[in-house]
Amino acid sequence: MDLHFTPAQERFRADARAWLTDRLDGAFAKVRGRGGPGDEHELFDERWQWEQALGTDGWIGLGWPSEYGGRGASLVEQMIFYEEYARAGGPGRVGIIGEGLLGPTIVHFGNDAQKRRFLPGILRGTEIWCQGYSEPDAGSDLANVQTRAERDGDEWVLHGQKVWTSLAHWAQWIFVLARTDREAPKHKGLSYLLVPMDQPGIEIRPIAQITGHSEFNETFFDGARTAAENVVGEVNGGWRDAMGTLAIERGASTLGQQLAFESELREITALAPKGDATVRQRLADAWITLRVMRYHALRTLPMLERGTVDPATSIHKLFWANFHRALGELAVDVLGARGVAAPDGDDRLTRLFLYSRADTIYGGSNQIQRNVIGEQALGLPKEPR
Repeated sequence: MDLHFTPAQERFRADARAWLTDRLDGAFAKVRGRGGPGDEHELFDERWQWEQALGTDGWIGLGWPSEYGGRGASLVEQMIFYEEYARAGGPGRVGIIGEGLLGPTIVHFGNDAQKRRFLPGILRGTEIWCQGYSEPDAGSDLANVQTRAERDGDEWVLHGQKVWTSLAHWAQWIFVLARTDREAPKHKGLSYLLVPMDQPGIEIRPIAQITGHSEFNETFFDGARTAAENVVGEVNGGWRDAMGTLAIERGASTLGQQLAFESELREITALAPKGDATVRQRLADAWITLRVMRYHALRTLPMLERGTVDPATSIHKLFWANFHRALGELAVDVLGARGVAAPDGDDRLTRLFLYSRADTIYGGSNQIQRNVIGEQALGLPKEPR
């Protein structure tokens, strides 16, 4: 593992840093540091304008092939951008699901017509996507989805319910894993559908979180429709595409995520009592863990670039989720009474504690992650059913 950057990579870093500094010190100063976990409801319109500024100057789709409008940047260059973005206080991205999940899935599995129709809106920052995977009875067991889609002439008609649909109340489109053959085994008979949100037959209900806000939603389909050609990959072959989307979720952005964690740790450290040896040791442990996390992520980048599935890449979610939850606990311990009863009810570190309760659940709970690592990465016997 070579932890040094080439001159070309350092030039790329300088360009990214200069662009981010110019915009976030200027026209978009208002959104600096806003819209992160627990704060997603804030300044949405301004952050959507920021998304479009990113698109105008080519900072969306960095790793996408140039023939599809991306820059064809290497994973190292993508990592550099995400690091600089976090260092500059870049706001929470309203287009993250489109750029980070749906776009790469279409690049890999979509047909030419889908690439022409859907990729430009993501790259320009003008179309927002949400994800329709989880259901009340199909969260960790995703293959158990019951939302169904039935063919009606040139359209698919959807009935069912999705839950935890981030950004659904803002999105124009949703990608939905739906059952298109109810007679097939549960991993078969699923299709990956692209569905417009602004239509009859879709109802969105916000889910109140313990932070007091509603990033997540329930989404109900009662006769909603989408064109027959809006199936990514093969009809009844959606499981492969859905797993491809989940694999894409663990990428170069994790390095930027760690810098965001580092910013939170600095804030906690600044507030910590100087004479408390126990707190000082916990702060030191958190600092060390962040460095280990960084080196682990750097070590796995070559594997990700080759498309290699390896235990070292599979453990990252388990690692960072537990760290971030513990960081939230450290934050409230440092804050004391203020951590559980902030005068304005909206303290950033209090929200960190509340939001990070979910880190070890969403994206695959700790228990599911351990099963995946054991069974799929390490080849251990399957858990008895």
